[in-house]
Amino acid sequence: MQIIFLPDNWTILLCFIVWPVLQTSAALFCLKLPDSFFTPDSGFFRTHSFENNGLIYERLFKVSRWKHLLPDGGMVWKKRGFRKKRLESLSNGNLNRFLIESARGELTHWLAIFPFWVFWFFTPPDVPFIMLAYALFINMPCIIVQRYNRPRVIRLLNKRVNNGRINNGSQQ
Repeated sequence: MQIIFLPDNWTILLCFIVWPVLQTSAALFCLKLPDSFFTPDSGFFRTHSFENNGLIYERLFKVSRWKHLLPDGGMVWKKRGFRKKRLESLSNGNLNRFLIESARGELTHWLAIFPFWVFWFFTPPDVPFIMLAYALFINMPCIIVQRYNRPRVIRLLNKRVNNGRINNGSQQ
């Protein structure tokens, strides 16, 4: 319900100011959360059976064809950022870090969608639905990529662990 009435040009300007503030706030909030919060096998971040280890995103959205076009927000935050677009190392430690940061990125994008309702305070009643559509359009591709990549990295890590067990077992 609109409670603040501004001239149209001020309302439009406010929309262009509010979105970056809300999205940056979501990112900063997630950066402040401890790494332990982003366990990739926890309820929210774990891969669900319907996702078929992320393959559903390839089948439905052909994610491997366009994921390289998405920006990598990890480098925006110099001290805490983690580049997810191109991994610098395939070490187990770096892959585990990727899993944490992938979950952090996913939560950031979910939280960046939610505040569309704020626009009800200062825009006409139909505008928040446009803002929701915008938020979904901007954030869902990033969420889809995280949900697609995370199971692939988990499979790689599990394969390494299983190969290590086989190799260690055969050496005895």
